[in-house]
Amino acid sequence: MLRTRVIPCLLLRNRGLVKTIGFRQPKYVGDPINSVKIFNEKEVDELVLLDIAASRMDALPDEDLLADIVSEAFMPIAYGGGIGSLDQARRLARLGIEKIIVNSAALRDSAIVSAIADQLGTSSTVVSIDVSRDWLGRARVFDAVAGRRLSLDPVEHARAMAARGAGEIFLNSVERDGAGRGLDLALIEAVSAAVPVPVIACGGAASLAHLREGANAGAAAIAAGSMFVYMGPHRAVMINYPDYGALERLFA
Repeated sequence: MLRTRVIPCLLLRNRGLVKTIGFRQPKYVGDPINSVKIFNEKEVDELVLLDIAASRMDALPDEDLLADIVSEAFMPIAYGGGIGSLDQARRLARLGIEKIIVNSAALRDSAIVSAIADQLGTSSTVVSIDVSRDWLGRARVFDAVAGRRLSLDPVEHARAMAARGAGEIFLNSVERDGAGRGLDLALIEAVSAAVPVPVIACGGAASLAHLREGANAGAAAIAAGSMFVYMGPHRAVMINYPDYGALERLFA
């Protein structure tokens, strides 16, 4: 296991694999099951799957698709999207999903975090926090379902979610999503210093140097989408993952 985990973050929409820029313009990039098979060959340690349409459409998780993905995956999978109740979390755990990710549901009622943590354990409970900066540069929680920035401070929200039982915080920058200009290091530093649980930083990583910067800022893990589904200056779709030895040397 790497000292700092490096996790492909795959976005699902209408049973396809997509990639966004700034949480917008989802572009189809392939079949999720084929992508998982490629990540198997590349010996990826874990995957994050986020259905970006489920909560917005008030739809339930696609259990048939997730069962197919889990049956093909050699690595643990964390899933988020459309989870609004403890019963849904239990059903996903029975499918073989190792970690349950909640985002919008926790914004509306944080009791769901405690309920999942009590039943499935804190190590299986992840709270995802989308963050957008306002015109003054202040970091604020972004509600992707409502499509708007809230007045909520992500540091305070992360503290509250950890107190509720979240075993990890998945921290995602809206503006840096798909931009490839590096992670929001100030945000990572602030949240990592404020919570007693690991922080997974996402949004903006496009190089090994960016991964290292995120780790130096305090992230326990770095998640990335574009970096692992695109290749080259013209962003050709090609599932890829760094050589394991290169990652070991990067975080030595």
